[in-house]
Amino acid sequence: MRVGLDVGSTTIKCVVLDDRNNLIYHTYERHYSHIVEKSAELLRRVAERCGREAVFAISGSAGMGMAESVKAPFVQEVFATRVAANRLAPGTDVIIELGGEDAKILFLTNGMEVRMNGSCAGGTGAFIDQMATLLNITADELDALSLQHEKLYAIASRCGVFAKSDIQPLLNQGAQKADIAASIFQAVVNQTVAGLAQGREIKGKVLFLGGPLFFLKGLRERFVDTLKLDEEHAVFPDNADVFVAVGAACYAENTEPVRFEELMARIQDASAQKNTTNTMPPLFASDEEYEAFAARHAAACPPPMDADGYTGDAYLGVDAGSTTTKVALVSPDGGLLYTYYASNQGNPVQVVLEQLKEIYRRFGDRVVIRGSAATGYGEELVKNAFHIDLGLVETVAHYRAARHFSPQVDFIIDIGGQDMKCFKVRGGAIDSILLNEACSSGCGSFIETFAKALGYDIATFSKLGLRAEKPVDLGSRCTVFMNSSVKQAQKEGAGVDDISAGLSISIVKNAIYKVIRAADPAELGQHIVVQGGTFLNDAVLRSFELELGAEVVRPTIAGIMGAFGAALLARDRYHGQQSTMLPLEEIEQLTYKTSAARCQGCQNHCMLTVSIFPGGRRHVSGNRCEKALRGESAAKSGENLFAYKRERMFAYPPLEKENAPRGEIGIPRVLNMYENYPYWATFFRDLGFRVILSPFSTRAIYELGMESIPVSYTHLR
Repeated sequence: MRVGLDVGSTTIKCVVLDDRNNLIYHTYERHYSHIVEKSAELLRRVAERCGREAVFAISGSAGMGMAESVKAPFVQEVFATRVAANRLAPGTDVIIELGGEDAKILFLTNGMEVRMNGSCAGGTGAFIDQMATLLNITADELDALSLQHEKLYAIASRCGVFAKSDIQPLLNQGAQKADIAASIFQAVVNQTVAGLAQGREIKGKVLFLGGPLFFLKGLRERFVDTLKLDEEHAVFPDNADVFVAVGAACYAENTEPVRFEELMARIQDASAQKNTTNTMPPLFASDEEYEAFAARHAAACPPPMDADGYTGDAYLGVDAGSTTTKVALVSPDGGLLYTYYASNQGNPVQVVLEQLKEIYRRFGDRVVIRGSAATGYGEELVKNAFHIDLGLVETVAHYRAARHFSPQVDFIIDIGGQDMKCFKVRGGAIDSILLNEACSSGCGSFIETFAKALGYDIATFSKLGLRAEKPVDLGSRCTVFMNSSVKQAQKEGAGVDDISAGLSISIVKNAIYKVIRAADPAELGQHIVVQGGTFLNDAVLRSFELELGAEVVRPTIAGIMGAFGAALLARDRYHGQQSTMLPLEEIEQLTYKTSAARCQGCQNHCMLTVSIFPGGRRHVSGNRCEKALRGESAAKSGENLFAYKRERMFAYPPLEKENAPRGEIGIPRVLNMYENYPYWATFFRDLGFRVILSPFSTRAIYELGMESIPVSYTHLR
């Protein structure tokens, strides 16, 4: 028997071949980074099925360390892939393989050439999982939806931050999830073809491998359509999910047999060894130190309230974010009567509607809402839907909340799931704002991704890092690079607690040195308030204080500071006037309808989302100017200067063939040719050439040349 083990970044595959290349056993499972333990479990199953000994080899991006530890033969995964292709799919010209965080293209004709992703996991299974989570569906549901699509949208496929920036507006504008699902798969195809092919054409017999391409039919469809392959040239083998493991098993026939008992003993010895390097001091030296830390931060809280027994005035704050909605109801002295924090499922109006009903149900006539304020991404929509009194810029709301807990605050940092915001305060006003732009590796989703990969929920994973004895120094880089560091740490015996603490420290270093770009942590200020759900993680908060060398203020309500600040501002601006917010009877009867439309106010024809509420009230989003808000429906005729310039620049008739003694010369309509074409057209015409100009760019022309782009198109996005 020949046994092949493929230990990938997120999954482990095991196969057993007999002497006729028949696949008699195979399995494909997630290892949650418990590589040694999962390998032992799989080999135990194989031993029960296949006897006492076999020839054996290990492959995969995370397999080298284990192979060294157990003194087993290791075969590089590219070589294993080629071995399996030569034996099982002869005549293959190109291999496209997508894994959990790895992507590669192997060109096998005219000498083998390999292209792999290096700095980003865009276009891999991890990216697809992240996008499915954003849509609140499973990867299987994403696949099923994609098969029902009618149109495709342009979606970036590198970091999830870019993709989210494209997808969230589509959701808010009423785009169909089926179309978004197919567009996500198309983005993966674009990233693979344009980002990895880098100048070589993908043609001939193409073999598609890896879990995503094996399990996701919609992804297969997008590859076939984009590359224009027929059934003969698009090959999806039945064992595509374990193909590298098959190659390892084929390679194993050249090795010496090994007894399973001996192999299992080596694995157990390897799991018992711990020789982790690059460690850091623990976050807390003792339980007493942690208790003092927790008590200090617990002091930054609103005054205690007996919500069930309270009678009097109250003020409402709503923070309608891009993915979550937060609600806070406060008393005149700032005490919290009611809070809410959850995903808005792409429909903030419905979430706020249910929460207002719950507030009225719970408090009845005991509480009178004197003022209300809305902030966040959906501020205008929520304000229009419920006649909220105030609409606030979210930075102002966050600053007001921070000032409540630290009156002299001069720096605020807010770390959310994929967003990071930093406010510098000077003279009682926000002086400057810093945002993360290109990467979410310093945000909450970064640590949550690793928690899920290791098989933990975020709360449990975070607590593990608090008392880690030797936090691992993982640096502060992209998730792909960090994943390599985590694998290396696990190979050296680091525990999950050490990795959890190391990741918390990495988030902080990313924030300080990559987003804020501080040369010295002392630059941040003397009175610092931290906000956002990520800082509810005590390990992140402690890491932040240790890196700064100073104590900061983290309110106990760090996750709802936007809503809390909005409620405080509603209180501050109440001077006896009547609130405009809808009463209970109108809220209970509130209905609304959302539709998509094209603005006709000018030639831009913006895609609008129109929400219509009772009484003829309506809210329009998606517009780039105020014309849609004013109800201007007819486009006014006017000069299109872009069309005029285009016509003027290229209105140089070429010579007829018989009048062009030197032949024809082609000029592409790209880059500086837009400005310089009048010169070149005249120059070559006077030299006796017939000038042929390329057509204007279209999507079809882009797809024709996608493989020839030597750098990923998403870099130019």
